[in-house]
Amino acid sequence: MTMTTDQLRSALGELHGQRNVRIVFDHAEPCVINAALLVPAEDDNIVKLTDGTREYLIDTHRVAYVEISIHPE
Repeated sequence: MTMTTDQLRSALGELHGQRNVRIVFDHAEPCVINAALLVPAEDDNIVKLTDGTREYLIDTHRVAYVEISIHPE
């Protein structure tokens, strides 16, 4: 199952910098983002997360699954 940009954005919408995220991609290393925050949608329609120091651009079609922590570690 491939996630759409809107589905992924919806799933990540409640992060508010209070949760850690681990994104596992098909055929790539996982990406861990601590205290992740969803960057508001922009004209480019790319899903972006930030940890306050960097922005991470997510290739939605390569996401295998996402782990969202209940409490920051």
